[in-house]
Amino acid sequence: MDNAEIAGALEEVAQHLEETGTRLTLAAAYRAAASTIRWLDRPVSQILAEAGEAGLRRLHHIDDRTVGSIEELATAGHLELLDQLRADVEPSHVFDRVPGIGDALAQAIEMRLGIVTEEELLLAAWDGRLEGMPEIGLARANRIREALRRRLGRRPMRTPPEHPTVAELLAVDQEYRARAAAGELHTIAPQHNNPKREAWLPVLHTQRGAHHYTALFSNTDLAHRLHKTDDWVILYHFEAGRVRQDMAATESQGDLAGRRVICGREQETREHYQREREPAS
Repeated sequence: MDNAEIAGALEEVAQHLEETGTRLTLAAAYRAAASTIRWLDRPVSQILAEAGEAGLRRLHHIDDRTVGSIEELATAGHLELLDQLRADVEPSHVFDRVPGIGDALAQAIEMRLGIVTEEELLLAAWDGRLEGMPEIGLARANRIREALRRRLGRRPMRTPPEHPTVAELLAVDQEYRARAAAGELHTIAPQHNNPKREAWLPVLHTQRGAHHYTALFSNTDLAHRLHKTDDWVILYHFEAGRVRQDMAATESQGDLAGRRVICGREQETREHYQREREPAS
């Protein structure tokens, strides 16, 4: 990961910690470290190569709480703490503080758009995905967007990154499910929906062009209730230090029934499969 991606990952850790409401001091440490890393004049990897962790600790706002995470991101390209936090996100609780979103709507947003965080919800309100849901519409999406802007105003607002293609997302989804079925992936022990604290949730880290992906099965209450924990795949990716997520799932009705789709991008998915059927010219 480059400095912008490392900073984006640290900010995402801070966001998840803030949403729990119980680890705010640690969240502040990660957010401060992210700001330091984002504005460095040389790569973190260079500092580690020249001076190791001691070199990082000499930087402003970098201490024992964050230095290990920064080194893991720079050397491994991912962070197990972040995988853990992503696996434990539950949208029906995260969205409790957003006016106009109850449990039923939170579950619909999760199922159709694959969104489980407030920041992703705000991005969906910006790019039109939220208003496209029949339960929401334009006026309600605008109200949700304004409520989120007020809530998230203390955080740096991010411009929605360019979406990866549906073809790329489906390829990552296919790789993840195949390697998970073959037992080839590292597994983590989510805190949520895991009373025995077993390491059962496989995680994939892979690169496609400019995008670094993390993929894992959905571990939310809704996924468990609908028996979709081996079907719904959450795809996180970074672009220019910004994190975004999509969800792949097996469609159960209509002309895409039985096919893998990217939730919220069904028409693009349909066009992707149509192109696959077209004879080569």
